Formats: sequence, structure tokens, C-alpha cells
Amino acid sequence: MFWKRLCVVLVGIGLFSGCGEDDGIDVEIVPPRDLDEVAIENDAEIREYLQSHFYNYEEFQNPPVGFDFKISVDTLAGENAGKIPLIDQVEAVEITVTSGELGLADQPDVDHTLYYLIAREGMDENPTVADSALLTYRGSLLDSRDFDGSFSQPIWLDLARIQGPLQGARGFSEGMPFFKASGGITSNPDGTVTSIDGGVGMIIMPSGLGYFNAAPTNAIPNYSPLIFFVELFTIDETDHDGDGIPSILEDLDGDGYLYNDNTNEDQERETVGGVLRVNFLDPDDDGDNVPTRDEIIIEADGTLVFPDSNGNGTPDYLDITFPEAS
Repeated sequence: MFWKRLCVVLVGIGLFSGCGEDDGIDVEIVPPRDLDEVAIENDAEIREYLQSHFYNYEEFQNPPVGFDFKISVDTLAGENAGKIPLIDQVEAVEITVTSGELGLADQPDVDHTLYYLIAREGMDENPTVADSALLTYRGSLLDSRDFDGSFSQPIWLDLARIQGPLQGARGFSEGMPFFKASGGITSNPDGTVTSIDGGVGMIIMPSGLGYFNAAPTNAIPNYSPLIFFVELFTIDETDHDGDGIPSILEDLDGDGYLYNDNTNEDQERETVGGVLRVNFLDPDDDGDNVPTRDEIIIEADGTLVFPDSNGNGTPDYLDITFPEAS
């Protein structure tokens, strides 16, 4: 699956680690391209695709009998030349990417444009980047070649996990919150399930929000923009570290990216053998040796209360100075 990039990278490292200088094999190391250069190039490629293609919007507007609410895309040519191009129907959002997320040497942060199309919005709640989502998806390149997908049977994806560095799916995770879940699911005689009115659409993203220079398969060339056709069924709010705080509330800066919120990062870096744990994966967010669950209050109705015992404006569970770390 596309979000298992890290595993593939690690396997690749293992394969090459046995090659020594005496093996007689010359391996050319190609340095990665500049993030900003690729972002500009990818955006031009995506916009050209959006300007030259359309989707079956007329079927979504007036569904024929038996319509499966699947998106199909074709070129604006011949009898289709007068169709509305995708460029006039997509929305866009800017997402800042750091070089560290892609395992690159230090480069300036670069804004990337994520495009998304809502063919059917859905009827229930929107997921967050921290939720698990039951969905179907199909991954495609701009030339219409498919590389992955769960085409007919929905699967659960942990949007928070696949958003992480080196996973190749940040754009997917941050595109899904624009769709709403279904109001109901129907089980079919053939064992498949159908969303009654779940969100259906496309996520089109540059390689900086995907695999960049480390695609996990030859089916995806390096630096390729990616398209995902998605249908959202249902969602499940998550608390990944079991500390009583939903993972989305551990996105402290509210930027929709869970992997830049680590309250005690400096402490973890200074600890010999220490492991970096972002807040939504850390049961002791401030590293004071008191579990976060013991520094918050969960009322009977589920309301969260965050005490600030020393009155310094920082809740106890984020305050490494209270109590004194042992």
C-alpha cells in the first residue's frame, strides 16, 4: 500500500548495505532535487492536467439509474471539448512542507498547493487528520495509470499515521477532511458494501506532499504528482496514545500537521538514547514523569478539563516545571 513507504525505504537500505568497495559495483548516488524547484514544476504539471481534463459531473448532477457515483476523467477533446475543465471545479489549499519531512538536507520551507474536487460532499461529519477513516481509494498518475487502491471494498486508514514524515501520504491525509462521511452504509448480496451518500472526490497533490524522490515502486516515478479518487464511508475519532486527549486536540498550533507538536522535544534530544515522541503519540506530553492522563480531568459527560495548578498559563500536562521532574 502507498502509505508503507518507510518500510520500503528500510528494506532498500538493507539490500544495499551488503555492497562493499570490492564488489565491483559502481553505484551512482543521485542527490535529491531542490524542493522549491520541484514544487513549481509539479504545480505546472497539475494545472496543465486540470485545464485539459474534465470529470463526469453531469452524472453527479443528474444521476442516471444505476449510477455508481464513481468519478471518471477524460480529456477535453472532440465531442467533449465543451465540457467544464477540472481547473474550474477544484478548490486549492496551501500546505507548507519542510525538508526534514522528506529526509532531505536542510532547505527552506516551501508552500505546496493541494487541489481537491468534491463531486459529492457527503452528509455526516468531516474527519480530521487525526481520525481513522473507512474509505475506498484509487491512486493514479497524471497519465491515468493506476498504481494502487482499494477499489471496491472499503478499508480503514489511520490518517494520522500516514501523514507522518517519510510515509508519502501527507497530501492524502490533509485532503480527506474536505469530505463528509456517509449517513449510512448498505451491505450488498455480493459481500461488498455501498455508501449511501458519503463524500466522493479527488485529491491531486504534488510530490512534496507524496513520495518526492523516494517512490516505493517503479509504478510511481520519482517527483510524480499523484491523484487519489476517494469515497468516504465513516470515521472514528482516535486517541493514539491513550492519554484521554483526542489526538486532534494534540495539534497544539492548529495547523493540521500532527508531527510538529512535541512539547518536550528539547528534553528528548538531550537524553542519551532518548526517543522523539510527538504529543499525540506520547502518554507523557511534557516529560515530567507524570502521565498526561493523571494531569487532566475528564468529567462524567466527557468534557476535558486542563488544570493549571501553578497559575502560569500552561496546563499541567504541558508544563514540564510542574511538578518538578524527577
